[in-house]
Amino acid sequence: MRTRFLAVVVIAAALAACAMQGARAPAAPSAAEASITADELLAHIRVLSSDKFEGRAPGTPGEELTVAYLTEEFRKLGLQPGNPDGSYVQDVPLVGITGTRTAQLTSGGKGMRMKFPDDYVALSRRVTRSVAVRDSDVVFVGYGVVAPEYGWDDYKGVDVRGKTIVMLVNDPAVPDPADPAQLDPKVFNGRAMTYYGRWTYKYEIAAEKGAAAALIVHETGPAGYPYEVVSGSWGRENFDIDVPGGNMDRAAVEGWITEERARKLFELSGHSFDAMKQAAIQRDFKPVALKAKASFTIKNKVRRVKSKNVVARLDGADAARKNEYLVYTAHWDHLGRDPDLKGAQVFNGAHDNASGTAGLLELAQAYTKLAAPPQRSIVFLAVTAEEKGLLGSRWYAQNPLYPLTRTVANINMDGLSHWGRTRDVVVVGKGQSTLEDVLAGHVAAQGREVAPDPTPEKGSYYRSDHFEFAKVGVPALYTGRGVQLIGQPEGAGQQRIDEYVSRDYHKVSDEVRPDWEMSGAVEHLQLLLRLGIDVANEPAYPEWKDGSEFKARREAQLKATE
Repeated sequence: MRTRFLAVVVIAAALAACAMQGARAPAAPSAAEASITADELLAHIRVLSSDKFEGRAPGTPGEELTVAYLTEEFRKLGLQPGNPDGSYVQDVPLVGITGTRTAQLTSGGKGMRMKFPDDYVALSRRVTRSVAVRDSDVVFVGYGVVAPEYGWDDYKGVDVRGKTIVMLVNDPAVPDPADPAQLDPKVFNGRAMTYYGRWTYKYEIAAEKGAAAALIVHETGPAGYPYEVVSGSWGRENFDIDVPGGNMDRAAVEGWITEERARKLFELSGHSFDAMKQAAIQRDFKPVALKAKASFTIKNKVRRVKSKNVVARLDGADAARKNEYLVYTAHWDHLGRDPDLKGAQVFNGAHDNASGTAGLLELAQAYTKLAAPPQRSIVFLAVTAEEKGLLGSRWYAQNPLYPLTRTVANINMDGLSHWGRTRDVVVVGKGQSTLEDVLAGHVAAQGREVAPDPTPEKGSYYRSDHFEFAKVGVPALYTGRGVQLIGQPEGAGQQRIDEYVSRDYHKVSDEVRPDWEMSGAVEHLQLLLRLGIDVANEPAYPEWKDGSEFKARREAQLKATE
């Protein structure tokens, strides 16, 4: 049996104690750290986010350029091909679906305007030429959640087969009985979103319940991003993994409706949207049949694409433990090009996620500068189609190149800070795994502090590639941008993040700007290097902490190999 949890905690505590006494935790050799530079990082970002790369959408010339660039960079570093077949790529079978859709809603006997994409977006993930939903009854199902552990069922036995369901975004916002101004921490983790709040879950349960169409009401505050992010992402070609059966078990229509249109729908049905939203935070909520009918037609243009994950490997120094693996991830893709836009048409994705991909290359280079490799092997995995639903990482997790039971951890990068150094390191989903304990010692050694996600209600832990590793049991760490900018006024960091989300996130304006300052990104990558070296050398495997929803799966995996 492996000695895991106790050893990791003891090591982390010792590192933190040394740092608190003014000593530094064992640092990576200076040559490795020094090889991570702002100039090189920006150079990679500029290439990957250039117009030539056309926004790096899967199945486009931009993908071909990106895969070629990453492959050549890994090869120049002397890293081994990451695929055991001798190549630097893993094929990811995708199906691209471009829909032409119409929607009609009648409520209270009156028709209601439904203009795409201003009022709604809708698609069908069924791999078929067309789908149609005609005159379906419309039912409001609250948050669309069935969570037995919380005694919660928004469907309450109501048959929604063949109907159009309307759901609220995020988890049920249940007030804390002790302080109604706060959310109850005992129900859906309070402010911190659970997987029940993710749109992916809501569509999954809708399909399970047999709904013909499923619409989520977009609200900017709870969602954490404006409606334009939804319309910009969902309004063009969408992708899914090309699976047998062609997704015919999904709801025929999946989509979003603006808050303004939802309010009108409820009003015409004789209901108050605010009153229905208030009712939906109660356990005794029951679905409400609206006096409305919905019809949708979607004609799909379908194409099959062999997209690519790009993967390289640094073999471990220990003969036995080199068959155990630490995996760094970053997604290389973004949203591509929209020829229908006036003016700029390329979604360059400089921050999201050319920066993380550039960071992956810088980390790979740093590992080659070590005097000797770590004992375990290091895998550098640049995944495709994160923007389309974490598809590249999901494919890898379901079809791993290296056994999951010998994959000790995943460390993910998605959007490196370009606003300078910070006093804090944000751990998204803080409290999940013992990776955080090891991280804490190195953070303290840098003279900084670990901080929880300042906006846990956005559910960022479920929105990037580490989540697919977590779902299959591999301890996964996602560190976000710090918010306490050094040398800048209090609140400046969060202001910068908020400005990015409202102005640039998933927009053509996500480009490298003259004021980008990469010292914070360099320091962060040096931190992830130190963390990775520790994880790759320590005998103990990182573990999920008590209370983590992923703990049981990992324990079952490891037990099966004993």
